[in-house]
This record gives sequence, structure tokens and C-alpha cells, in this order.
Amino acid sequence: MTANTLTQSNVRVHGKDIFVTEAGTGTPLVLLHGGGPGASGVSNYSRNIDALAEKFRVLVPDMPGYGRSAKGVDRSDPFGYLAEHIRGMLDQLGIERAHLVGNSYGGSCALRLALDTPTRVDKLVLMGPGGVGTSRGLPSPGLKSLLAYYGGDGPSLDKLRTFIRTYLVYDGSAVPESLIEARYASSIEPEVVANPPLQRPAGLRELWRMDFTRDRRLSSLKTPTLVIWGRDDKVNKPSGATMLGKRLPNADVLIAANTGHWVQWERADFFNAVTTAFLTA
Repeated sequence: MTANTLTQSNVRVHGKDIFVTEAGTGTPLVLLHGGGPGASGVSNYSRNIDALAEKFRVLVPDMPGYGRSAKGVDRSDPFGYLAEHIRGMLDQLGIERAHLVGNSYGGSCALRLALDTPTRVDKLVLMGPGGVGTSRGLPSPGLKSLLAYYGGDGPSLDKLRTFIRTYLVYDGSAVPESLIEARYASSIEPEVVANPPLQRPAGLRELWRMDFTRDRRLSSLKTPTLVIWGRDDKVNKPSGATMLGKRLPNADVLIAANTGHWVQWERADFFNAVTTAFLTA
């Protein structure tokens, strides 16, 4: 996957381990992955780490609840919990400021971290972030599929295959079966099944708390931001790009053609080029 030397470590934050992979040198750049079943940092950014490590010190954590990081997420405020732990990871690594790149669930974490502590974030890149208008109207078909994964008769390879090939990407045939099988194996670890990191909001209050368009701080967040959204995203509605473009004072918005929810994987060369240009401008 990579020509760069990868280093891996566990960072202890609030009594829990966050597993972090690093590559490259320079300005710190944190890549935060999405919340789909079996997701992890390196697997989600396998097509981006090399290119970005040419310019930056790239840090790729497994988000709390995923991969080799400690399991369990505070359901009363999941985005706040994620942001607190990623900020704690930066503290432990002695990093005062960093660029944050987040896809979906990771985009929610990045945006919440910037809203809570804007001095810690240089620039933001958000790809189809969750929590943008999600309490307004019915959930998307992809989000329904995602949230139903651990429900009913429980997780299965067929459920995951359907989510990834039908809802996650524009062209499902491009996703190798080996990737789906690896994610399935991670998604059925006993600790994960007992406490899935991404679940339906427990009530209306939690749902509203997870909707950034209800956060008044959004219109005063001056962090330079690049919003990239797949035109054919079936998980988080592309109308979210327009919302963020209107609310964030310093947001540039790109709509990627023939692209679903996984823009950094589906359009890797495009993503690597525009992200590098934005962060180094």
C-alpha cells in the first residue's frame, strides 16, 4: 500500500488506547475515518497516505470504538466524545495545532473539534460529514442501511456487502471482495457487537445535538475549510454541502461527479491533489 515507512503506536487518552499509524514529516495532518461497520484508519485511507505523507506528518488513528482502538463511545454526545479523544491524542503527542481531514463520522469529529477548540485546528477538509441537517427530513437510504447493520438478525456479510456496494460508493463493482471480508471480520468482534460505536440516536434531544446546522457556533467558525461531497452520495445527502457553504464563513465547496460517500477512495488522485493544494496554499 505504501512506500513510506509507517510507525504504529498506542496513545493513552482518558484511560483508553487510541491506535495511531504515522507516516511522513512536516505539518501534522490527521486523517479521521468514517463510521461504517469494520472501518479503520489505514483501510479507509489506503489510497491517500503515501501522497499526503510527501508533504505532511500524517497521523491516522483508529477512531474510538473501531479497529485496534478501545471500544465504546458515549452515546449521549458521540461527536463530542470523539473530538475530546482525538484532541487528547494530539495532547499526548505534543501537537498544538494540526490540519484535520474527516470523512463522514470522522468529518463530524473534525468539525466538532474545531467548534469546541478552534485554536487547535489549522485547516479542515470535510468529505460528506455526518450531522449536517440530519434532523431535518427522513434519513437517506444509505444511512438507514448503516444504522440497521447491528439490528434485526444482526450483522452479516451480505448486509455489509449491500451497504458498501449499493450505498457507500458510486461503482460497487470497483470494491474488491477482500476489502468487504476484512471489514466484516472487524465488524463482528465481540466487543463491537456488544456495543456498536455508531447507533441510532436514543431520542430527539440526542438527534438534535448531533445536527451541526442547529449549532450557532457554525457561522462564526473562521477555520479555512474545504468541503468535498460526492454528487451521488447515498449516505449523507449532498445538500449538506450547500448548507455548510452558506454557514461556514471560510468554506470552499467541491462537488465530485460520479462519486458516492467514499470520495477519498473512489477519486483518490483527485482527492489527494485538491487536498494537498488546499492545505499548502
